[in-house]
Amino acid sequence: MFKPRRRKVRIVATLGPASRSPDMIRALFEAGADVFRINMSHGTQADRAEIIGNIRALEEEVGRPTTILVDLQGPKLRVGTFADGPVELKKGQLFTFDRDERPGNAERVHLPHAEVFSALSVGARLLIDDGKVSVEAIEVHPDRIVTKVLVAGKISNHKGVNVPDVVIPLAALTDKDRRDLAFALDAGADWIALSFVQRPEDVAETRKLVAGRAGVLAKIEKPSAIDRLDEILDLADAVMVARGDLGVELPVAEVPPLQKQIVAAARAKGKTVVVATQMLESMIQNPVPTRAEVSDVANAIYDGADAVMLSAESAAGSYPIEAVAMMDEIAAQVEGDPTYQARVHFSETRPEATSADAISAAAGQAAATLAAKALCCFTTSGSTAHRASRERPNAPILVLTPSLETARRLGIVWGLHAVRTKDVTSFEEMVEKSKRMALRTKLASAGDRVIIMAGYPFGTPGSTNVLHISRLQGSELKD
Repeated sequence: MFKPRRRKVRIVATLGPASRSPDMIRALFEAGADVFRINMSHGTQADRAEIIGNIRALEEEVGRPTTILVDLQGPKLRVGTFADGPVELKKGQLFTFDRDERPGNAERVHLPHAEVFSALSVGARLLIDDGKVSVEAIEVHPDRIVTKVLVAGKISNHKGVNVPDVVIPLAALTDKDRRDLAFALDAGADWIALSFVQRPEDVAETRKLVAGRAGVLAKIEKPSAIDRLDEILDLADAVMVARGDLGVELPVAEVPPLQKQIVAAARAKGKTVVVATQMLESMIQNPVPTRAEVSDVANAIYDGADAVMLSAESAAGSYPIEAVAMMDEIAAQVEGDPTYQARVHFSETRPEATSADAISAAAGQAAATLAAKALCCFTTSGSTAHRASRERPNAPILVLTPSLETARRLGIVWGLHAVRTKDVTSFEEMVEKSKRMALRTKLASAGDRVIIMAGYPFGTPGSTNVLHISRLQGSELKD
C-alpha cells in the first residue's frame, strides 16, 4: 500500500524531451508530481503512446492510481512566410494582412485564416508573436486587413496571431484535435484539456465526443471565455487558468485578479481548477526560482486552487526534478501556515440544497471540531469525493472506490487520496473498511478519529446520506 502525500494541492508536471523516460517519470513522481500532462502540440502518436505506457507501468509498480492529462493543441492562427526573412515594423506605419499566398515583405503578409477576415472590424487589434507586435485594423475587406502598427517590433515566418477583441468563428477542435482526442481516449487518458475555448458550445461539443470516458478541462485563455465563464463552468468538469495566453490577449495587470475570480468561481461550483503557465519559469535554466515565482505559486495555493502546473520547467528545462520538488516544498510550507485554513476559506462555497452537500459540509465541520485525522468517503462516480473536496477540510480525504478510472480521475482534485477497493454491502463493512484503510495508508493512527461518508443503499451513485464518526483501535489491521 502506497503512502499518500500529506500535501493537499496537486502538482501537474508536463512531460517532454527532458522528462519522458521511465526513470525521469519515476523521479518526477517521487519528487511530488501527481498528474502528468502530455502536450499534443509536440511529438508523434508513437511518442505519446510510449509516454502513456511508461506512466501506467509506474502506476502498476507503485500501486497508486496515477493521473494522465492530455492537452489538445486547438486551432493556431499564424501568418505566412516572408520572401527576404524577418521584417521590422515601425510604430505608426501601415501593414496589410491579406489572402495572397505569395511570400510577404515589409508592407504585407499572407494570413491564411478566412475566419479572421469575416470576424474582424475596424478598431480591433491583432497581436503578433505573443503580443510582441501589436497592430490595429483601420480597414477591413474580404481579402485584406489594413492595420496601423501600435507596438513596433520584428515579425517572421509563421509567427502566431492573437485576436483578443472579437470571437473568431472557429471550432475549438481541429481535425488534428479530433484524431488526437480519439487516440487519447483509446489510450486511457483521464483528462482532456480543451484549448481555444471561446464559448460554452466548444465544451459541449467535446463532452459529446468524450462521452464520459474522461474528464473535460476547459482552458480559460481568451477574453470571450471569461465573459461566459459561468456557462463554461456548468458544462466543464474542470477549468485551467491559462495565464500565458490571457497575458497576451489582456493587459498583464488584469491577469492576477482574473486568476482569483476564476479560482473562486470554479470553487463555488465545485469544479476542479488548475493554475498554469510560467509558475517557476526561471527554473527552465536555473536550479532555484525567483522569490516572485515562489510567491506566485504560494498565492495560487492560498486561493485554494486544486492544482498548480509546470510546463516547460518539467518538459524541456534543465532542472525538471528540482522544479517539481520546489513546488512540493512551497506547498508544504503554505499548507503548514497556521493562517492557511482561514485564507483558503476566504472564497465562500455555500452548500447547495442536496444531501451530498449537507453531509460534506457537516463532515468538514465535524473533522475540525474533533480534530479528526481523516475523512473517508465511498464513491463510484467520484461525485461524493468532489463535494467533500469543495469544503477544503482540515483533514485529508481518503476516497475508496471500486473504479480504477474514478480513482485516476480524482488525482487532480484537492485533498483527495484515492484507493481502488471492493465496494461495501453493509454499514458494518463500511466502518471496518474505512478504519482499516485509514491505518494502512497511514493517514491516521490508533486512537485517532475518522469521519466516514457514504451513500445508502450502497453502490448507488449520487446517494450520499450517511455520516459516521469512528475512533481507530489499531486492531483493524489484523482483519
